Amino acid sequence: MNVTMVMISSVDGKTTRGNNPNVYLWSSPEDQRFFFSLIKKNNLIVMGRETYEASKKVIRLEEKKLRILLTRNQKKYLKESIDGQLEFSNESPKNLIKRMSGSGYKKMLLVGGGTINGLFLKQNLVDELYLTVEPKIFGTGKDIVAGQLLNTKLKLISVKKLNKTGTILLKYVINK
Repeated sequence: MNVTMVMISSVDGKTTRGNNPNVYLWSSPEDQRFFFSLIKKNNLIVMGRETYEASKKVIRLEEKKLRILLTRNQKKYLKESIDGQLEFSNESPKNLIKRMSGSGYKKMLLVGGGTINGLFLKQNLVDELYLTVEPKIFGTGKDIVAGQLLNTKLKLISVKKLNKTGTILLKYVINK
């Protein structure tokens, strides 16, 4: 299965502005268009609990598009589960990929956050990364990866300037 990670950060590598998880307050319209185009193209989207909590107001569930929330406490979300559209799991990234591959999925879009990104990268499961860098410095906030010591090597494939203020979209492949 091909796993694509997509993230946004400030120039100083923060994915949130302080403790505020709402990236829509500071991300550019150009990045938001790019992100939602990826959501539209993918039918398997995986995220962590904090990302889900921060974005559940804007998530539009659709038939034939499965979103999986990885959480240690899946029982908390049982009432929110919608068969074939929204699933909650506590399985490991490797087991999740095996199960989803067995169900016929060929691509997975990993939309974060830092803990989930770290788990997938630690197990060498990510194939490519789209990283949007917004021309902002926050000083404090969440990181792209949390809780893992990594030595992941990337190869830059493309750089695209998204707007006049200097928002940059980087595409990397992961050297495995």
